[in-house]
Amino acid sequence: MKMAFGFLAAILVASLSPFAYASDPSPLQDFCVAVNDSVAAVFVNGKICKNPNMVVAEDFFFPGLNKPGNTSNPVGSMVTPVNVNQLPGLNTLGISLARIDFAPYGINPPHTHPRASEILLVAEGTLYVGFVTSNPANPNMKNKLFTKYLYPGDVFVFPQGLIHFQFNVGNTASLAFAGLSSQNPGVITIANAVFGSNPPINPDVLAKAFQVEKNVIDYLQAQFWWNIN
Repeated sequence: MKMAFGFLAAILVASLSPFAYASDPSPLQDFCVAVNDSVAAVFVNGKICKNPNMVVAEDFFFPGLNKPGNTSNPVGSMVTPVNVNQLPGLNTLGISLARIDFAPYGINPPHTHPRASEILLVAEGTLYVGFVTSNPANPNMKNKLFTKYLYPGDVFVFPQGLIHFQFNVGNTASLAFAGLSSQNPGVITIANAVFGSNPPINPDVLAKAFQVEKNVIDYLQAQFWWNIN
């Protein structure tokens, strides 16, 4: 790796600080280690707390973020998330992170995080990134696109809920780390949600919405849509 992993981690942690309580509610105790949903007696908005007397150091630990993700898939990227589902000690802390690996010309397709802003740090390679604003108040105006080419050491922020993407424009692999302002930021990959839902959205609805012929929608709905975490 071209940049020291410890240096990356230090930058990422520092970058997360302003977002620590931007989305999730503040904790009411030192920690609230999450109980696995499969053993929870009830479902709540978030995660049930583990008995503090049974909490161990491993509840705050996640190994292996130095290992590359497998990018042998249709989009050529792999997200390795570290949120409350992988690291239960993140429960109520309002932060998470992810490693994103890109094959040459791989893409993290247009998507949103409904519960978090994202701050991206490029470690290797060159990424073309961007986000699109929400619908403007003036119906005569278009949604605005903000884009930037990022190089190792560059940082870019994606505001909460806005559609954004990252694309490796180089012929070598790329690597980035993302900090997010929620223990469980969620992700909605636009194409997957629109054309790959189960059950599928009525194609007449999509044909009208996209102003295309129904056979175009039929073709898109018949494709295999690869899910990105």
